Amino acid sequence: MAKGMLGGILGDEDEKPEAEAPEPLAAVEAFAAAVAAKLAGNDPGVARKTEEFLSDQSHLLKIQARHLEDEHALRVAHLRNQLREEKVRRFGLRLRVGFQLFIALVATIIGIGTAIMIRDAVTSRRVVIEPFHSAPALAARGIDGEVVAGALLDQLSHLQDATRSSFAARNLSSAWASNIRLDVPETGISISEISRLLRERFGHDVHIDGSLIETPTGGLALTVRGNGVPPTTFGGSSTELQKLTVEAAEYVYSKSQPARWTSYLTEVERNAEAIAFSRAALASADPSERPGILNSWAIAVENSGGSAREALALFRAAVKLQPDSWVAYSNIQNSLMMSGDEEGAWRAGEDMRAAAGGRPGRAPETYYVNWDTLTWNLQAWLYATVANAEANAGVGTSVGSAGPTVADIQARLHDSEAADLALKTTKEDPHDPTIAAMTHFVRGRLAAEADDLAVAATEMEAYGRAYADPAVSSNNPGYNCWIATAEEAAGHPDKADALLKTAGTFVDCYRFRGDILDGRDDWPGAQKAYADAVALAPDLPAAYFSWGVALAKHGDLAAAQAKLKDANQRGPHWADPLKAWGDMLAKQGHAKEALANYKEALKYAPNWKQLKKAREAVAKQ
Repeated sequence: MAKGMLGGILGDEDEKPEAEAPEPLAAVEAFAAAVAAKLAGNDPGVARKTEEFLSDQSHLLKIQARHLEDEHALRVAHLRNQLREEKVRRFGLRLRVGFQLFIALVATIIGIGTAIMIRDAVTSRRVVIEPFHSAPALAARGIDGEVVAGALLDQLSHLQDATRSSFAARNLSSAWASNIRLDVPETGISISEISRLLRERFGHDVHIDGSLIETPTGGLALTVRGNGVPPTTFGGSSTELQKLTVEAAEYVYSKSQPARWTSYLTEVERNAEAIAFSRAALASADPSERPGILNSWAIAVENSGGSAREALALFRAAVKLQPDSWVAYSNIQNSLMMSGDEEGAWRAGEDMRAAAGGRPGRAPETYYVNWDTLTWNLQAWLYATVANAEANAGVGTSVGSAGPTVADIQARLHDSEAADLALKTTKEDPHDPTIAAMTHFVRGRLAAEADDLAVAATEMEAYGRAYADPAVSSNNPGYNCWIATAEEAAGHPDKADALLKTAGTFVDCYRFRGDILDGRDDWPGAQKAYADAVALAPDLPAAYFSWGVALAKHGDLAAAQAKLKDANQRGPHWADPLKAWGDMLAKQGHAKEALANYKEALKYAPNWKQLKKAREAVAKQ
């Protein structure tokens, strides 16, 4: 009804779609005009009243629109204020959190720094050289307290650098060496002073001071003293300050680091002094030093030609005191090898591996070198020797320098170029007789591999003369057996026989006797020698290898393969049994199996030229 009346007033044909409607005020005005126009022709009064009514409504709508606009502006301003306040609140919150994090970080850093200082203090084992007192007349000549202390520090550093030992060295420093100062607020106490106080309270530093005076006779008297270092005076002429400083440094070194001191004495061939010092110092030494003293004492006994049984007992005593003394475990193996008990040495290596929780385990690789020597685990032996040398001034911590040992391993790996380079780059050491000795040995091995038999014999004879030195023979037990093969190859059978009669009960001597007898057409005698070598050390691969090669030469291929397989099982990382086995398979026409053996062998001797040629020849078949 209402729609019909409105349609009668406005007319249905003027209706617009809702999507096309104008703005609200414009729509009201248009509506008012339309109504006024419709009513104008009927009743002017109604039209006027209607127009006034609609005009009032339009005005009301305009007022409401202005109110809405003002309210919208207020709301926008309020929202903006709220956003601004929220940003300020968030910024303040972030600032507080950031400040708290900063405080926490600073506290953490201070805590960590304090913990580090406390840890350093508790574990500190430094030798601190304080300024010495020097007589005014000497100070006037430039020999003041700091000069004397500095000279002592230099000599101590020289002794420590010259010591090849696995036992930890003390840090050396002078009391005035660190002048960096960071003041703690409101205390005037520096960080360095706090550190010093902590070290003095909780550490194990040895502080050394003393004096230098002129004697009534015009000489010099140098006195040193410290905690744990009883005062001792060294006297000499006015020109012997250097000598006095060396004597004082050796005294301080022996009192502050007795284990390393005994090690140093053995390295400079002062073995009698090492034995005497060890006997006197062991009981009063700090418990942490005693295993090292025992170890070096035993080495001194070996180097001076003493009883291998006595040395072995000392090494075992070191292990009892320190069950993880891996260097003593390694030396136990060496002592057993020296006595000709290589099977026992192998078992001692197995005991060490069990004590270390397997391999790799707690024992560093360098202490498996004797076990690796026995089993011909050459790559592991090489890696451990090189790593030990690189970590210790290029010479390592063994009794002998690392350079010739590396050359020996490379020769066993049939890499003559690498062996030659290792010899050429070995550092000279007049106190190390093993360098010259092993140089002759390696030269002899390389000459034999090149079929230069005369040079091989000459070099091996020179090595034999050096082997008479216990410092050489104790470091390379059984190496003299190789001299016999060089003599036999050079046409000196009498020399070969004489050497093997006195060489000892080493697997190499027994198996080389088998090779020599086989070369003299004494096959039954050779077979017995090989069997004796196997019985001597059934868990080592070398005897099986030599026996297998000999059996292959005599055409007993099944037995040869069995022996070479035994050698491979006991020395799985040794290339020589694999190559010999591959050579035998290749001769039988089993190219695929031979190639597999050659490829496996190349993993362990990657630069062996003859092995590469054999592989290439089989690969072409």
